[in-house]
Amino acid sequence: MPEAPSAAHDSAPDTVLVVDFGAQYAQLIARRVREARVYSEIVPGTMPVAEMLAKNPKAIILSGGPSSVYEEGAPRLDDSRALFEAGVPVFGMCYGFQLMATTLGGTVDNTGAREYGRTELAVSKPGSTLFEGTPDNQSVWMSHGDACSAAPEGFTVTASTHVVPVAAFENDEKKLYGVQYHPEVMHSTHGQQILEHFLYRGAGLAPAWTTGNIVEEQIAAIREQVGDKRAICGLSGGVDSAVAAALVQKAIGSQLTCVYVDHGLMRKGETEQVEKDFVAATGVQLKVVDAQERFLGALAGVSDPETKRKIIGREFIRVFEQAQAEIIAEGGADVAFLVQGTLYPDVVESGGGSGTANIKSHHNVGGLPDDIEFELVEPLRQLFKDEVRMVGQELGLPDEIVQRQPFPGPGLGIRIVGEVTKERLDLLREADAIARHELTAAGLDRAIWQCPVVLLADVRSVGVQGDGRTYGHPIVLRPVSSEDAMTADWTRMPYEVLAKISTRITNEVPDVNRVVLDCTSKPPGTIEWE
Repeated sequence: MPEAPSAAHDSAPDTVLVVDFGAQYAQLIARRVREARVYSEIVPGTMPVAEMLAKNPKAIILSGGPSSVYEEGAPRLDDSRALFEAGVPVFGMCYGFQLMATTLGGTVDNTGAREYGRTELAVSKPGSTLFEGTPDNQSVWMSHGDACSAAPEGFTVTASTHVVPVAAFENDEKKLYGVQYHPEVMHSTHGQQILEHFLYRGAGLAPAWTTGNIVEEQIAAIREQVGDKRAICGLSGGVDSAVAAALVQKAIGSQLTCVYVDHGLMRKGETEQVEKDFVAATGVQLKVVDAQERFLGALAGVSDPETKRKIIGREFIRVFEQAQAEIIAEGGADVAFLVQGTLYPDVVESGGGSGTANIKSHHNVGGLPDDIEFELVEPLRQLFKDEVRMVGQELGLPDEIVQRQPFPGPGLGIRIVGEVTKERLDLLREADAIARHELTAAGLDRAIWQCPVVLLADVRSVGVQGDGRTYGHPIVLRPVSSEDAMTADWTRMPYEVLAKISTRITNEVPDVNRVVLDCTSKPPGTIEWE
C-alpha cells in the first residue's frame, strides 16, 4: 500500500484513510477522494485500529468487500467499536456500511434478498448531510446479499430501496455515515457529490490538496532522502519516467543525471524525442547508452513473457551500474540513488499491497534483481496516471510528453508474443507508427487511454496479397479506455479509422497479412498481452 507523503514536510496534507476489505473498487475510492482535492491513503483491513488512529486521519472510509458480515473469516477490524468511538468521521460503503451497522447495534439480515447493478434509491431525508441538493430518486450501483433492516440507535435513516429498508444512515453528532451502495463508481449518478458531502460537510475537510501540494511535498521528501549525494534516472520515453525525472531535477538539480538506455525496444521516433524534447524542457544532464545488441543478445531464444520481463529488468540495472561507474570515472560524486517512475497501479499489480495477487512483475517494481546496488527514489509511487500528468503540467513539461499514451518499461519486448528479434522489432515499430499516426489524425489521442499494437510472432495465418498466397503474421490492435489502468474497457473506435489502420498496415508492413481487434475488458484480460 502507498505510504503517506514524507513527514519531513511541515505542511503534510490532511489524510483520509481508505480501509480496504478486499473491495474491487478500493483504489477507485482513493481516486475519487483525490478528485475532491483531499489526500487519501489506502490501508489494509488487517491493520490494527490503533495504528490507523496513530496516523492521525481526518476521516476514514470503510470500503466494500466480497464477504458477508456473517461469513466465517469475513474481514473484521481488531477493535471496530474503538474506531467508531474515536471521534474521527467515518463513512462506510457496502460491506463497511454493514460492519458499522452490526458493530453499533443495528440489524443486518442475511435474508438472501440481493441487489446487483443499477438500483433506484429513494431519499427519505433530502436535506441530510449526505443527500443535500441531490434528487429524491437517484440511480445507484448495488452489490450485496445481506440487507440492513434497522439502523443503530442515534442514527437517522436517510434512504432506502424496494429491497433494503435502510440503504443509508447518518449520525451527525458522532460524524458517522454509511450507504449500502457504491458511490465511487460512475453508475451511481450522484456518487461523487455524496462522497464530497461526507468530506466537506460531514468531516469538515477543505479541498486543499493540489498538484502544487504534490510537487512541494515530494521535492521536500526527495531532498531529505538524497541529501548531498547523486542520483541517476532511467528515461524510458514514457510519461512516468519523464515526470519522475523532472520532479527530481527540480528537487536536486545538477545532482541528477538521467540515463537513456537505448535498448532497441522503443517505438519509432521515441529515442529522438527523449534526446531533444525532454532535455530542452528540463535542462537535465542526459547520458545516452547504446545497449541494443546487449539486450537482443540476452533475449535471444526467449519466448516466455515473465522471463523476458525479468531479463529486461536485470539488463536495465546492469547498464545503469555501468553508467554509474562511468559517471564516477568522469569525476562525478558517488551515485547512490536510482529514480524510478513507479505508479500506484504498478505497486498493486506487482503484489505490493496486502492481499493482492502478483499478476505480473513490472520492470520497475517486481523485475528488479535481488542484488540491486541502488536505493530507489520513487516520487510517483502514491499517484495514479492522471495525477502524474497533472504533476507534469505543473512542472512545465510539454503536452507531447505529458499526454503520451502509457508505454511499458520493457517496451516492445512484451508486445511481441514470442522471441524478440531485430527483424520483428522493426516490423512492429512500423505497424505501431501507422496506428499512432492514424489515431492522431482522427483526433482520438485523448479519447483512447492506450492502444498497444501487438505482434503475434509465433502465429502465422494464410492470406492473399498481390494475387499470391501469403503466410504472414497477425497484428493485434488493443485500444482501451481507462481512468487509472486498474480496470479498462476496449474502446469502440470508428470503423473507418480501424479500416484505414488495417489497410495501411497490411499494405505497408512486410510479412503482415492480417489485423485483428482485441475487444476484451480488464478484467479478465490485462491491457498488455504479456
